[in-house]
Amino acid sequence: MTLHEYDEGIGHYVAPQSLFERELETLYHVSQVLSRSLDFRETLAEVLRVLDDENNMRHGMISLLDEDSGDLLVSALHEGPESVKPVRYKSGEGVVGTILETARPLVLRRIAEDERFLDRLGIYDGQLPFVGVPIQIGQQTAGVLAAQPAGDPRALVMHERFLTMVANLIGQSVRLAREVKDAQLELKTERDLLRRQMRGEHGFSNLVGHTRSMQVVFEQVRQVAKWNTTVLVRGESGTGKELIANAIHYNSPRANGPFIKLNCAALPDTLLESELFGHEKGAFTGATSQRKGRFEQAHGGTIFLDEIGEISPAFQAKLLRVLQEGEFERVGGTKTQTVDVRVVAATNRDLEGEVQDGGFREDLYYRLNVMPINMPPLRDRVEDVPDLARYLVTKIGKGQGRELSIDDSALRALMGHEWPGNVRELENCLERAAVMSEAGTIGLREISLTGIQNGSIGSVSTAVGRVDLDDPDLDERDRVIAALEQAGWVQAKAARLLGMTPRQIGYRIQTLNIKMRQI
Repeated sequence: MTLHEYDEGIGHYVAPQSLFERELETLYHVSQVLSRSLDFRETLAEVLRVLDDENNMRHGMISLLDEDSGDLLVSALHEGPESVKPVRYKSGEGVVGTILETARPLVLRRIAEDERFLDRLGIYDGQLPFVGVPIQIGQQTAGVLAAQPAGDPRALVMHERFLTMVANLIGQSVRLAREVKDAQLELKTERDLLRRQMRGEHGFSNLVGHTRSMQVVFEQVRQVAKWNTTVLVRGESGTGKELIANAIHYNSPRANGPFIKLNCAALPDTLLESELFGHEKGAFTGATSQRKGRFEQAHGGTIFLDEIGEISPAFQAKLLRVLQEGEFERVGGTKTQTVDVRVVAATNRDLEGEVQDGGFREDLYYRLNVMPINMPPLRDRVEDVPDLARYLVTKIGKGQGRELSIDDSALRALMGHEWPGNVRELENCLERAAVMSEAGTIGLREISLTGIQNGSIGSVSTAVGRVDLDDPDLDERDRVIAALEQAGWVQAKAARLLGMTPRQIGYRIQTLNIKMRQI
């Protein structure tokens, strides 16, 4: 017997070959729908519409497995009510649940005659056939595709085969959608973790210093972080200007946006313009593609312009425009780009003097100097050295994968140094000392091996007070050094303080590897 399919559009049965060709065309259109970058549920609903419009597959339904509960959830309906309550099927429950449980297609000539039919959706025509097939992802059943063919019931075998092919396409899309969802979730989790880490690393608790000058700085940072005000961080090299910029960004409403940094002194004007504003393809030799600049990358966040005082007067005018209007053009472009960026700048130069000399634009100076924050040099807050040293030692220890500590003798030595390189020099000194410490404790010996001039170490006693030479916790080397300091580095006087002969203290100085300071 030859099977025919009734075509409602032309009003009579068509030959099997015509049905086969129509199925092929429908498969092609289904694959096109699934390849579109749409909302996944909308995509599934569109697949069901194509099945109905092109192949008379009515009342289409797609149910996908809820991996948490193991139930089937109806994800898409065609010709159903506009709003349907969430419907779920357990494995083995009803016609749909049977397909999930057996992982095999189910064909019914009249759905109403099957005792498993629950009619929960209320959309099916009980007198029409029903074809349901599993949606497979490898060996796992990920859902069910079902529809009611409206044509010749003798073609049900062909409809089953056809829906199985459609279900295979849907299965591939479900797999890809899950992989994308998992990847997005992983990226979101990683992003949130990094944000928490960055906020932890650059929180106010990591701003070290209890001197009055630093407390003023911290209060300024707390207040200005709340707003979009332009900030100019001023101070000598190594005082921690970038640390302040980090704290402002990561404690501001823009903390979830990008934080983009650029050292303006590192590039000539020609490269600086391209780096900050970007360039169009072909703008210059080597510009093989369009490139966004730092300002565009910082949209919605903060840009930190370090060494702002180093830019030339010619480039200052271009920078002024983006600071005033938030507008610029890429190099080689004519289209105006608009950005929403907070600017934090830093300099170690005397901008006021340069404005008077004509080396720095006065209008740019006032645009940058809205909220100045002045970082004091380390020599003016020597009382902060112990806290800074302990903080930096902990940080260095994490980098080396071990616990590090620093003793009081080392702290006294550090407080006697002038620190012309400020906190950066202190950190470098401690890192060198950590390398020299096998036991994980930085003492005076390790500090003396870092290259710090002993002349400055000798003045420790005046900075930290007179050391108790009878302190039982003081080791022999520290006791000898303390006595020498109190005696003005005169060995005979130090010997009397320690109850030794000059020969004995000379021997101690030699064996303990103490470098004598010349007064």
